[in-house]
Amino acid sequence: MIGRRDFITLLGGAAAWPLAARAQQAAMPVIGFLNAQSADALTHAIAAFRQGLNETGYAEGRNVAIEWRWAEGQGDRLPALAAELVQRQVAVIASTGGDPTALAAKRATTTLPIVFTIGGDPVALGLVASLNRPGGNITGITQITVLLDPKRLEVLHELMPGIAVVAVLRNPNNANAETQVQALQAAARTMGIELRFVSAATEREIDAAFAMLAEMRIGALVVASDPFFNGRRQQIVAQATRLAVPAIFHQREFALEGGLMSYGTSVTDMYRQAAIYAGRILRGEKPADLPVQQSTKVEFVVNLRTAKRLGLTFPLPLIGRADEVIE
Repeated sequence: MIGRRDFITLLGGAAAWPLAARAQQAAMPVIGFLNAQSADALTHAIAAFRQGLNETGYAEGRNVAIEWRWAEGQGDRLPALAAELVQRQVAVIASTGGDPTALAAKRATTTLPIVFTIGGDPVALGLVASLNRPGGNITGITQITVLLDPKRLEVLHELMPGIAVVAVLRNPNNANAETQVQALQAAARTMGIELRFVSAATEREIDAAFAMLAEMRIGALVVASDPFFNGRRQQIVAQATRLAVPAIFHQREFALEGGLMSYGTSVTDMYRQAAIYAGRILRGEKPADLPVQQSTKVEFVVNLRTAKRLGLTFPLPLIGRADEVIE
């Protein structure tokens, strides 16, 4: 039989249970995940990020929480979303998906640790002092995708050796826009190809750019690497399909959407590496002591269904180099 004093003690203990649970939850470290796109567009990357965390001993909901912030393709929302994560006092910000996201996070805080994934040169962008010794509160993973734009043109030329005119869709607001143009022009000269550039930085401008392409006599299209284009891949692939123009892209996901082919670094591997760095920071390491990693895993994906629709046949040597063939 329970006495009155015992009963009061039990009630007190029961009341303390939710408090203890809340205290445990409050003690769980929180990662702020910032991205310019939407969750639906990056399910593969989210899975890779969680995998990277698992490799460092963390699992979402078990011993780490993640605050997800998606700009839904509206880059102007990034500063406010980054400020939310700073106000939330997360343990580390994973600013993923490109240069604008990383820059927004850097401008939002000089104290909270930041791990970025970008496609440009982090030193030239002013994110870090050097690749080996980043300094400050920020480090991350870079693809330096601009270096692969000439290679994409080379692959197109290998598929279509008689090609004379190639269009390039680029984002003029990209921090690497001029470097992209110079690198592509240098490569085109060696192949005897004439380049015609069209620009787009909004959804409406993408449609306008393809309307211009419809008036041009082009043999193929290179879509230059750009974070904004990543979030508009369905629109871009649909427009290329409508024009029946052979196109090469910088991410595997474009080929999965129906693009002819892609050549670029692995997005999933990049997000996995970023999560590993986030996990290491949660365990006490400092961003300043973690060298910027260069993602070197390159994927070449061809879509034979699209090739058939365009009346193209991939040479066997080119098919043999593909990491993935969509049939």
